[in-house]
Amino acid sequence: MLVPSIFNTNFTDDFFNGSFDHLFQDAFHSPFERRNTASYMSTDIQDLGDSYQMDMELPGYEKEDLKADLKDGYLTISAEHTGSQDEKDEQGNYVRRERYVGSCQRRFFVGKNVTQEDIQAKFENGVLKMVIPKKEMPAVEEKKYISIQ
Repeated sequence: MLVPSIFNTNFTDDFFNGSFDHLFQDAFHSPFERRNTASYMSTDIQDLGDSYQMDMELPGYEKEDLKADLKDGYLTISAEHTGSQDEKDEQGNYVRRERYVGSCQRRFFVGKNVTQEDIQAKFENGVLKMVIPKKEMPAVEEKKYISIQ
């Protein structure tokens, strides 16, 4: 039931260095955006019987950089990091000045019966650990046809 969203991974990133990216665009991203977030947010999901344990690697991120939200049965984990590196010479002139802003996001379907209170999350040593309970999904109602005469 814990299923990654296919909209956050571009399967063509390594195919001819992305020269065919324009052929595989979707409605959620600009054609210039690289979005192979799976390589930035490697995730292991383990079935514990009555719950799932998800371990997501986020090296270089701090707890404050992370956000997890749950909406319509989808758990979305977002990470945004901002940094800068200033180097000056003895007179205070810049020799190098770089800035970095990066973000990544993954989405998993956990079921509409799971609430945010049900999910336990802990971030430690660059790994986000989440325990998500398995909840009963309501049975899909069988279609009942009306006979037309």
